[in-house]
Amino acid sequence: MKVSAIKTRLFKEREALERFIAQHIPKLKNGSILAVTSKIIALSEGRTANGKDEAKLIRIESDWVMPTRYGSLTLKDGLLMWNAGIDESNAKGKIVLLPKDSFTAATKLRSALKKYYHIKKLGIVITDSRIMPLRAGVVGVALGYAGFKGLRDYRGKKDLFGRKLKFTQTDVADSLATAATLAMGEGSERRPLAIITDAPVAFSGKINKNELRISLEDDMYRPLFKTTKRKKK
Repeated sequence: MKVSAIKTRLFKEREALERFIAQHIPKLKNGSILAVTSKIIALSEGRTANGKDEAKLIRIESDWVMPTRYGSLTLKDGLLMWNAGIDESNAKGKIVLLPKDSFTAATKLRSALKKYYHIKKLGIVITDSRIMPLRAGVVGVALGYAGFKGLRDYRGKKDLFGRKLKFTQTDVADSLATAATLAMGEGSERRPLAIITDAPVAFSGKINKNELRISLEDDMYRPLFKTTKRKKK
């Protein structure tokens, strides 16, 4: 698998995303996966706000909130994240929210780019970064994706010694997002796009957006959130 991050000019708010991608990627190989940072997806949607509204927006954007020493631990779109994904970095004085619907954005972008590049197999993964419990630094996370199966299931198959696997599954989407995030960087690199080729994925036109989700009640970290109350809708 090869990951190539693409250096670009600065992306402007409400700019046409497909045109921006075409300007920086003249050709795209059939069977590629294009990683796109959630920030330029959100900017293309105009998902920005004044920094003074951050605390209010965190509550609005989250399904539930747990205040902590360094910010708010929140649940949004089935993902555990800090401050509902609202970010001040590389925002030129504003704050940038997450895309409105990352799966819909990925599907629309895939459809447009397939036509533009005249290819049949294309995956899109919309990336963000997150902090893992008890680990320093960030890794990538797939907020949304299209064109490939996000989960590889080994349950019922046998390991090297014939033992049947009961629980093992591979999170393909987040693994690709992490690889892309490492290549794109988190600072002033200005590389919001990455092309992934020869990835071991199963391309598919139909995506189950809930295939990676685990309910809070069934999650192994559930004991940490027993005192957390869900926000009333």
